[in-house]
Amino acid sequence: LADALSLLANEPGVWKPFAGGTDLMVLLETGKLAHRNYINIWPLRELREIVVAEDHVTLGALTSYSAIQENPLFRTEFPMLCQAASETGGLAIQNRGTLGGNIVNASPAADSPPALLAYDAEVELTSTSGSRWLPYFGFHTGYKQMQIRNDELLTRIRLPRPTSNCYHYYRKVGTRKAQAISKVCLAALGSKDNSKINHLRIAFGSVAPIVIRCKQTEDALLGQKHDEAAIKLGCDVLTKEITPIDDIRSTSAYRLKVATNLLSDFLRNL
Repeated sequence: LADALSLLANEPGVWKPFAGGTDLMVLLETGKLAHRNYINIWPLRELREIVVAEDHVTLGALTSYSAIQENPLFRTEFPMLCQAASETGGLAIQNRGTLGGNIVNASPAADSPPALLAYDAEVELTSTSGSRWLPYFGFHTGYKQMQIRNDELLTRIRLPRPTSNCYHYYRKVGTRKAQAISKVCLAALGSKDNSKINHLRIAFGSVAPIVIRCKQTEDALLGQKHDEAAIKLGCDVLTKEITPIDDIRSTSAYRLKVATNLLSDFLRNL
């Protein structure tokens, strides 16, 4: 890791780090990436460790989707992340693709980022001058734009362990059951007390230039009585908060309709 960081620091902007390469190699072979120097960080064992503490879990950026699915703690406490990992590509991609790579590839249709947003993840960025932790919410600033410098690597992801008995909901809508890029993806976490919604996190993929946490929708629903009126209110606010587009995979109208359907389904099952 020290050698990789030194290379990035000494020649900033020259080297492009890659891990599993499941996204980068496709783009490279189709001629959609400019030729440049690449540095393979796949062998860096320092970035594979999973550490469990009393109040949080820390994953190395090179943790694979398969490793997430195989971990009993993730299946119990972070089921949305496990489900996202199981629905990413096929087995070969799950064995090779990494959680850190999914984040810095910065696709708005990525499978794991909505779950990370719903779980209030933090990311660690490391350079030769040290490390800094940032909330994952706000890390993506625009399409393929992030709060990461040329001399930094994303090294770890930290998840606070759930402290309340929440309902976890993850749904990816695509053309097929596997090997599909999502048309819409929802990861949501919630609970209620005395029939009122008292805790809520809602994150969508494929409905904006970045994976988005829907704070306006959350704020509108918090404290509301858990009934059909609240569901309608949530859907009305959501339609103003997300900005789906027409593209090769789907249409704006379809995405908007599916997004409200998913939110309704989550809230009804809360």
